[in-house]
Amino acid sequence: MKHKVIAASVVLLAPLTACGGTAAAGGDGSTVTVTVGYQSRTINTVTAGTLLRSLGAFERQLNALHDGHTYKVDWQDYATGAPITAQMTAGKIDIGSMGDFPLLINAARGRQLGRPTHLVSVTGYNLRGGLNTVVVPPGSDLRTLRDLKGKKVSTSVGSAADGTLVRALQRAGLDPQEDIEKLNQQPAVGASALTAGSADALSQFVAWPGLLAFQGKAKALYDGARLDLPTFHGVTAREDFAEKRPAVLEAFLKAQAQATDYLNEHPVAAAEKVAAATGLPAEVVYLYNGAHGIATFDPAVKPGLVAALKQDVAVLKTAKLTGDIDVDAFVDDRYVRKALGAEYDRRIAAGPPAPASEAWPKGADRTVAFKTPAELLTYVAAHRGALRAAYVPDTTTGTLWFADKAVWVADGTRLLPFVAPATAQDYATAHPGARVVSYAEALERAA
Repeated sequence: MKHKVIAASVVLLAPLTACGGTAAAGGDGSTVTVTVGYQSRTINTVTAGTLLRSLGAFERQLNALHDGHTYKVDWQDYATGAPITAQMTAGKIDIGSMGDFPLLINAARGRQLGRPTHLVSVTGYNLRGGLNTVVVPPGSDLRTLRDLKGKKVSTSVGSAADGTLVRALQRAGLDPQEDIEKLNQQPAVGASALTAGSADALSQFVAWPGLLAFQGKAKALYDGARLDLPTFHGVTAREDFAEKRPAVLEAFLKAQAQATDYLNEHPVAAAEKVAAATGLPAEVVYLYNGAHGIATFDPAVKPGLVAALKQDVAVLKTAKLTGDIDVDAFVDDRYVRKALGAEYDRRIAAGPPAPASEAWPKGADRTVAFKTPAELLTYVAAHRGALRAAYVPDTTTGTLWFADKAVWVADGTRLLPFVAPATAQDYATAHPGARVVSYAEALERAA
């Protein structure tokens, strides 16, 4: 965990102990520390964390308040949402970002402990659920979810990835409690377990599935988008902090919108910034956060995401992680509405970009987009060794994946990519004459 303060002059401060920010003696008698909990490697939160921090947008917004206070920002980096919730309910974090299932636990714990919190904005989302993926070792012979019966599956209980695993297993006719041995592990621990062979599969959120696939340490077994249920990450704030310092929260949300615009307007540069700050490969960051990435970034709290949050409550209740949760009381978009003004309604109405194939040439500060995966393959075949990465959207779900890690199907003259083998086989079975082909054969056909 990192504890740093970012300001015009960098000062290390003590942890927050009082609600609404720490006030300490300063030149004018009022220095306020705002403590932000974020997850640097959970890259769907970058517009409220890693990228926002690197751009300095929040600090600039605070400096523009001119309200007699001097502001310092204490950025605290965590691996998951659970410790952020623990610190928020202890009054030690003012603003935090996390995934949808952890957000619900955040809501429940806040109410239970008398420190209510509220969902105030969204970071990254995928309307079909593609942010979560189940992966297996590269040499695994497991090809469908039903093959997981009796196997050890690593996930982080209470996370969005756990929710995906539970729902996916149920749809496959398996009992998530009885038919698998679930290993409750932090993402990094689960990734190591998969590599070491002590876990047969791993269900995780961004950026772990893409990272492991990129490194050649895993392959996809199940694309979370097959659930066709929205999943997202968002920003939560303590109620007492928001009420005491609404201008500070609005400044944060204005800065988040600026970081969102930067990411959408400069996706390659944003990926490079996040990669530099996290140690993740930029190619993996771009898979999720790129121009046609798995995640769409927008701070607006869309009704469809709130509806999905209500459906998530049942999963957490069944797992005995929470009781009933009043989602409507938890959601509070007043501050982001005020921060964005008339722009908010436009953002509410905006949807994700259309899926597209992309190639990232070495040394380039932008990618090349293609209308079809076959066109991308033709380009790749002509530029072997000259590309950092190539990406294609799953034919049925739209989930972006690395072209060389995708499962390819030849259907007549068409070359169609899929994230997972079961999805590809389902397509081939439904289309007489279609067959699964290797990536090498797909390249040959395209060339």
